[in-house]
Amino acid sequence: MTTTLFINATLFDGVSDELREGVSVLVEDGRIKEVTTERLTSSDGVTYDLKGRTLMPGLIDCHAHVFAINLVAERNRDIAVTEMTARAVPRIRKMLDRGFTSVRDVAGGDVGIRNGVAKGFIPGPRLFVGGPGLSQIGGHGDHRSLTDDRLDIDVNASAFNFDCHIVEGEQALRSHVRNELRKGADHIKVLASGGVGSPTDAIDQIQYSEGEIRAVVEEAEVRGKYVCAHAYESKAIAHSIRAGVRTIEHANLIDAETAKMVADANAFIVPTLVAYEVTAEHGQELGLSPYVMEKLNYVNESGLKMLGLASDAGVRLGFGTDLMGEMEFAQLQEFTIRARVQRPVDVLRSATSVNAEIVQKEGELGVIAPGAIADILVVDGNPLEDMAIIAEPEKNLRMIMKDGAIYKTDLAAA
Repeated sequence: MTTTLFINATLFDGVSDELREGVSVLVEDGRIKEVTTERLTSSDGVTYDLKGRTLMPGLIDCHAHVFAINLVAERNRDIAVTEMTARAVPRIRKMLDRGFTSVRDVAGGDVGIRNGVAKGFIPGPRLFVGGPGLSQIGGHGDHRSLTDDRLDIDVNASAFNFDCHIVEGEQALRSHVRNELRKGADHIKVLASGGVGSPTDAIDQIQYSEGEIRAVVEEAEVRGKYVCAHAYESKAIAHSIRAGVRTIEHANLIDAETAKMVADANAFIVPTLVAYEVTAEHGQELGLSPYVMEKLNYVNESGLKMLGLASDAGVRLGFGTDLMGEMEFAQLQEFTIRARVQRPVDVLRSATSVNAEIVQKEGELGVIAPGAIADILVVDGNPLEDMAIIAEPEKNLRMIMKDGAIYKTDLAAA
């Protein structure tokens, strides 16, 4: 039995509006055994006197792409899948270094990379994966050239083809989803509207029929899984919610009526505002086309407004980043962007307990509570007052614990 005891902690438990002072947290065999304001002692294991530092749950990013090694997808065309994986490894490790102990990959990340991390071959956050995203012909995931009509694409031929499959028709979609779930996918993603990075589809274009999306949802639900949908504009969001989609990714162009529809369906929205803000700043110099830049600026202008509409409607907001290639450095900036219009505690809840519910680990991840998995951060200062504390880990992040094991710390045991 291995134990770690934290004493004199100031606690953010992932749920409460306020911090609690003078808390002791006992970790035993990878789980949190006790959380109390009473003084605990331990004769076994290691004790850390936090001296008032903030102890909080590990962060969860619910919209990432671990294999997105280049911002400009076209540059992945001649990269072998093995090289893509090798280049993804440092990306994954840096996520954990920033305090993300869990990450949901929504298009590309497969059971192989998830299992590689889980078995200890790759240092990184716990991964929740859905395999390739699903796109209709001419949809957000169809990057074929105008002269290429082939659909018999070797999806393992390169990094370019790996992250999305073109699948159409209810029966074909059912078969594809069944196969991904057979492999052990944690969720399934459909591309239900046009997107920023795709070359031929407008942002407001609805993609897939309601029947096609419902077929995907039905197959996922049979296995106790769920469907997330890429969608920006209200018509595509409503289309997805009617079909039973559980999480809407992005949603920048949502209106108040559709936000209420999402809330009434008990569904989630996962904003990814940092992707637009940072990519708009650097995208042109890195080679994004004028058409893509135009779409990027269009959705960037609406992001903060979306947060207000969704919050007013009672939508539960998750936390995502969606950073591709060279933009990965900005992952933590999502906190400070969101804090422009949200309370810091609401942003932190999005990245902890709300995201834990999204990945179907409510009560196990994203909280500091008895029985939860011991994913723990220790930071200097009060993140409920200043989001920069989270956004600047090189200054403030003093310990990262994942599964009860200390991954990194500069604190000395008592």
